[in-house]
Amino acid sequence: KPQWELSMINSHFLYLLCFVPVGRCKAEWRPNNSPKLMDLLDDTVPGIGTYEDFNTIDWVREKSKDRDRHREIANKSKQSTVALLFSISDAFSGWLLMLLIGLMSGALAGGIDIAAHWMTDLKEGVCLNGFWFNHEHCCWASNETTFQERDKCPQWKSWAELMVGVSEGPGLYVVNYFMYVCWALLFAFLAVILVRAFAPYACGSGIPEIKTILSGFIIRGYLGKWTLIIKTITLVLAVSSGLSLGKEGPLVHVACCCANILCHFFTKYRRNEAKKREVLSAASAVGVSVAFGAPIGGVLFSLEEVSYYFPLKTLWRSFFAALVAAFTLRSINPFGNSRLVLFYVEFHTPWHLLELIPFVLLGIFGGLWGAFFIRANIAWCRLRKNTSLGHYPVLEVVVVTLLTALLAFPIEYTKMSSSELISELFNDCGLLDSSKLCGYTSNSGSTSGSVNATAANGLGARLAGPGLYTAMWQLALALVLKMVFTVVTFGMKVPSGLFIPSMAVGAIAGRLLGVCMEQLAIRHHERDIFRGWCSPGADCITPGLYAMVGAAACLGGVTRMTVSLVVIMFELTGGLEYIVPLMAAAMTSKWVADALGRESIYEAHIRLNGYPFLEAKEEFRHKTLATDVMRPRRGDPPVSVLTESGMTVEEVERLIADTTYSGFPVVISQQSPRLVGFVLRRDLVISLENARRHQEGVVSMSPILFTECDPPMSPSAPPAVKLRSILDLSPFTVTVHTAMEIVVDIFRKLGLRQCLVIQNGRLLGIITKKDILKHMAQMANRDPDSILFN
Repeated sequence: KPQWELSMINSHFLYLLCFVPVGRCKAEWRPNNSPKLMDLLDDTVPGIGTYEDFNTIDWVREKSKDRDRHREIANKSKQSTVALLFSISDAFSGWLLMLLIGLMSGALAGGIDIAAHWMTDLKEGVCLNGFWFNHEHCCWASNETTFQERDKCPQWKSWAELMVGVSEGPGLYVVNYFMYVCWALLFAFLAVILVRAFAPYACGSGIPEIKTILSGFIIRGYLGKWTLIIKTITLVLAVSSGLSLGKEGPLVHVACCCANILCHFFTKYRRNEAKKREVLSAASAVGVSVAFGAPIGGVLFSLEEVSYYFPLKTLWRSFFAALVAAFTLRSINPFGNSRLVLFYVEFHTPWHLLELIPFVLLGIFGGLWGAFFIRANIAWCRLRKNTSLGHYPVLEVVVVTLLTALLAFPIEYTKMSSSELISELFNDCGLLDSSKLCGYTSNSGSTSGSVNATAANGLGARLAGPGLYTAMWQLALALVLKMVFTVVTFGMKVPSGLFIPSMAVGAIAGRLLGVCMEQLAIRHHERDIFRGWCSPGADCITPGLYAMVGAAACLGGVTRMTVSLVVIMFELTGGLEYIVPLMAAAMTSKWVADALGRESIYEAHIRLNGYPFLEAKEEFRHKTLATDVMRPRRGDPPVSVLTESGMTVEEVERLIADTTYSGFPVVISQQSPRLVGFVLRRDLVISLENARRHQEGVVSMSPILFTECDPPMSPSAPPAVKLRSILDLSPFTVTVHTAMEIVVDIFRKLGLRQCLVIQNGRLLGIITKKDILKHMAQMANRDPDSILFN
């Protein structure tokens, strides 16, 4: 034949080989008497597509499953009215789920707030009108309370008055001191015992683990019903004990538990781990919304700090859920002031441009505090983890609570709850305020010329008096105690949040600096730098504003939040006109803290616990290749693989028993290691067990097939087990020369579990998420074996 005719014949032959219908392979190749192959996955096998504990989900497969489900529903909706209604209900189910999460989380947060306020006051006394009233509500209901002594009412009795009958003298102080310590120890002991006995996952803030779960990691039971019940109860007990912790961070965990439980009532979210994580991202926003009364800040917190995958659809639903939760909390009105915000401020004095200098100084202090706190707390947690201290969590909680209560009671600003302290520090002194922080005097009898001139100008009313000096010394001592106790408290086996203690540290430092600036401006108001700041009858400087800026700076230094922090702060306080000082302090705090260490407290605890979490903010700057990270390394045995045909059930089961890998690459044959696909270990085990149980004639010598066409088989051969349906035919692959910077980026953005390394189609190795984390730890001179979980 001529050359062009031979070429055409070869082309037609190749066409027939490539495009012949797959179903005909069985009819043409199978002998007449050979048994028919059974496809185990014609019907869904229970357990296929699920994940074991402490494993990472396959984001690509989960999203593909969801697209296939949507496509099937859309096709069926055109066939009947019932299918159309089902399609509408399926689309609406996401919004219904958000509504339920918002209602449930808001109701739980309101109950926690009310119970915590009551039990905190229970350490000091009880209301005779009704033991369920806290101190404030008891005095509100009294007709005998005067405005000057609004904190005192006949209906509220201290424990000394009830037990001993004394209303003044040293006996009153000693008995109240003793009862305060006893109640604190009782609350803390109950909290740690309940956590240890019923829900070990209920301890801590929960945000590091939630970040890890949202990145695709499986921690079964962490968001379960027992964790929700015990965390709700013990959170009230831990906050009421007076420990240096807050309830705001754990409320994110509580909201995510609500979301996880409610997801089980919706098939779309129960059967798809990626869709469930979209709901958990929205629940994180709900948690911050009910914690601070900041729905917009909650959405930004979820987007900036917690979420791993945050599509635009999740943004809208997060906003809706946070709105519902905030409305529910406002309806319950746990603070009794008809306001949603936790610390309402009403500043009337504008800030001056030169005040940006002390605001930046507060930002520097916040960054230094954040870096110090992270290092000190991680060192303490590592000591607890690696020594016998970690074997006695109950004793540790009791001892820390005892020391906290003994040192806190004598000082007014450590005796009160952290939320009450922050509210006091944010407060701008008015004419009727009786707080020591408002202890100003005119000092009109002073012999100092500048002071007399100040008094003559009408500014003497803001000069510091004895009460203010006493408050300053107490605040300085409270600052030291808060710092020390926050370091040792965070990480104990009780629910413990970090938002409020960090804000308290910053608010104390800010108030101290604000009072110093105020007195400096008043006493030297004639200087050019302060000229125009002070005017008769008006305030020169607002110390409460400095407390607010300091709180934002310290919280930013610990958590490294920026945008969401500023929004949370102005939603928290209602101070919209002070966004610029908050922004300056937040950015300065982050810059200073990042210069001393790139990790936030949550990322540091993730690394301490060994969770496989790839931080999107961390840059990979090393010039390594995929061949430097992949396994097997040089000198190691070859990678464990399956062949698409030629292996028996016994051989596959032996390979599973001898290895602990999460999956196996499938190649054409051992002699021709051309990549065919990838199969997960769990799917393989479940399919083989199902085949032995339900497929007739399957024995140890039955062949395993991952092929589409049936190969020729002897009539006497046992029936084959066909597993092509569980085979991933499009696993992600890279070449040996791919830069690790690109590989890390692929793992982050696609949420991969593993990536196969090939060269000219031949399988050479595999890179898992754990391999990347170990490599990054090694490059950063950290222990690579700190990545604990498979």
